Amino acid sequence: MKFSISREALLKPLHLAAGVVERRQTLPILANVLLVLNGKRLSITGTDLEVELVGHVELESEPEASGEVTVPARKLVDICKSLPEGSQLEFTLDEQRLVIRSGRSRFTLSTLSAADFPSVQDSPGSVELQLKQSDLKRLIERTSFAMAQQDVRYYLNGMLWEVKPTSLRAVATDGHRLAMCTLAREIQVANDGLQVILPRKGITELARLLGDEDGSVTIVIGSNHFRANTGAFQFTSKLVDGKFPDYERVLPRVTSKIVYGDREELRHAFSRTSILSNEKYRGVRLNLISGGLRIVANNPEQEEAEEEVSVDYQGDALEIGFNVSYLLDVLGVLSDRNIKLSLSDANSSVLMEEAESGDSVYVVMPMRL
Repeated sequence: MKFSISREALLKPLHLAAGVVERRQTLPILANVLLVLNGKRLSITGTDLEVELVGHVELESEPEASGEVTVPARKLVDICKSLPEGSQLEFTLDEQRLVIRSGRSRFTLSTLSAADFPSVQDSPGSVELQLKQSDLKRLIERTSFAMAQQDVRYYLNGMLWEVKPTSLRAVATDGHRLAMCTLAREIQVANDGLQVILPRKGITELARLLGDEDGSVTIVIGSNHFRANTGAFQFTSKLVDGKFPDYERVLPRVTSKIVYGDREELRHAFSRTSILSNEKYRGVRLNLISGGLRIVANNPEQEEAEEEVSVDYQGDALEIGFNVSYLLDVLGVLSDRNIKLSLSDANSSVLMEEAESGDSVYVVMPMRL
């Protein structure tokens, strides 16, 4: 195995593949990336047995010898980062060592056999669809913040993808708030659709490799795996084996109080009052009166913040408490100037969405203060 490549061509796929690699692992080979050179195509693979990412690079010049080997991921990334911009790297496999030369620099890395490198097992694909990368990125960005972090209900530490003949829907919840975004799309799938849960790490890594450009991504969903292919990258993730809760039961059906407000004005008001909220519970009180909204926060040190915001609301007065962080998360991903809040009483959830017909809805549970 002997080839040369520019630092810039190598750095992005290497960085993404190494991002999948866990710093602490039981198998030494999982700390490595797999380099496979076949003709002028170099493939770089990283895996933690749950997710796998393969980056492809086309070499400018014909390599002297093809081959495959695994090398320590972090060390290779650090070497590439430390070299000056525009550097040319020459890789040579010398028995059980990989020698990297660039200018006056020379590095010798230990290797492990490529034959021992594990791969995420495939299952036959049951649904295949093609999307714009920007559309898929929007689905993820609009919902991923609501995924649970380390919930014992492991199926909440991920994102539900619901595939129907006319739409692809992403849903995430941690039990206290719910985020849902729907992409209208004709999809070849059975009439009753398909539901799969992607793990948190799978969603995070997938978001990293999606660009905002109009490039396409091919999605293949199997019985126990999910694959995304952009051409430059192929990403595979195991699916979470579990049943996602019936999210439609959480969506408020009957709401008697409708509030319209300026998104930026509300976001700034919530942000300022949050400064003096209880650091642990992050609670704020919302006092809704005709034409206005008063936001109050206080903490155990007897400090208090109060904001008044003009809103479009005609109805009975209402006092309700919320975790201000949850409200700010939603206001941070919505993009329209005006938003709509739908409530019924002090013990019911609020439904938040864009005032004009948007593709996303959010539910936030109230809290007792």
